[in-house]
Amino acid sequence: MGIALLLHTLAAVVWVGGMFFAYVVLRPVAVAQLQPPQRLALWAGVFGKFFPWVFAAIAVLLVTGFWMVLSFYGGFGAVGLYVHLMLWLGILMILIFMHVFFAAFKRLKLAVAAEDWALGAKKLAQIRLLIAINVALGMCVIAVASGGRFLLQ
Repeated sequence: MGIALLLHTLAAVVWVGGMFFAYVVLRPVAVAQLQPPQRLALWAGVFGKFFPWVFAAIAVLLVTGFWMVLSFYGGFGAVGLYVHLMLWLGILMILIFMHVFFAAFKRLKLAVAAEDWALGAKKLAQIRLLIAINVALGMCVIAVASGGRFLLQ
């Protein structure tokens, strides 16, 4: 159980922390210091390095989450509302990420390769909005994970 919880927590930190850093720290600096072509290329590169980590984090979160619920907590019928809430928020985050990766990011990369800066800016704006939503959802999951058993019984 300890190893599963450790891996689960680390995966959440990688995913949510990475989004938080990108949105709150890197984005304002990139806007202030880079012109659109360089900024779009930067984001295409950053996402290209970060998104494989997100896929790994998702896999770890799903495996360890289901493993803990089914092996240690007696199944979904035995866990509190907060566990169900974490699961559904997590699934929503995964669906949003899948759209970002398979649609918007793919189009961003194509726009950058074609030097279509207007389309690239549009795709980056879409990614930015979806990541902002996922950051907020991720913070909610963290709040539920850390305080849910005390607040949502």
